[in-house]
Amino acid sequence: MVRNMAIRKIKTDLDPVLRKVSRPVDEINDRIKILLEDMTQTMYKAEGVGLAAPQIGVLRRVIVVDIGDGNVYKMINPKIIESDGKELGLEGCLSVPNRSGNVIRPKTIKVEYMDEEGNQNSLDANDFLARAICHEIDHLDGILYIDIAEEIFELVEDTEEQI
Repeated sequence: MVRNMAIRKIKTDLDPVLRKVSRPVDEINDRIKILLEDMTQTMYKAEGVGLAAPQIGVLRRVIVVDIGDGNVYKMINPKIIESDGKELGLEGCLSVPNRSGNVIRPKTIKVEYMDEEGNQNSLDANDFLARAICHEIDHLDGILYIDIAEEIFELVEDTEEQI
């Protein structure tokens, strides 16, 4: 049976599901693989660089990240095992529309995770990739960037046509 990918609805910061802690994935089955694919397609459709399962109402420890470096990082049960440095940077979130904020994150991290084939992996990430992974892992623990931001900015929508 061929299945079309589904674009899922992204929950916003008022939804209580975003404040819950996600459960680990015990078994990688077709449902988890479909979830990863749907999350990836939903992230692209929303023009985001990352998405965590709770953002689409699924309380599982699954994230996807694509910062435009040619890789799509699909991580199951990701865990940061090392971090170093600190960097203040601007973040936004698909679940927190029309706002952005300055957040302190590690400059470099080492993350361990399972891929969609069940293989254990580790990844050394720095700068924007480290920030994106940390942001998405926070979602798995019920934390939004607005909870830890140094400063939050309201974004004004530009109603003029873009050229």
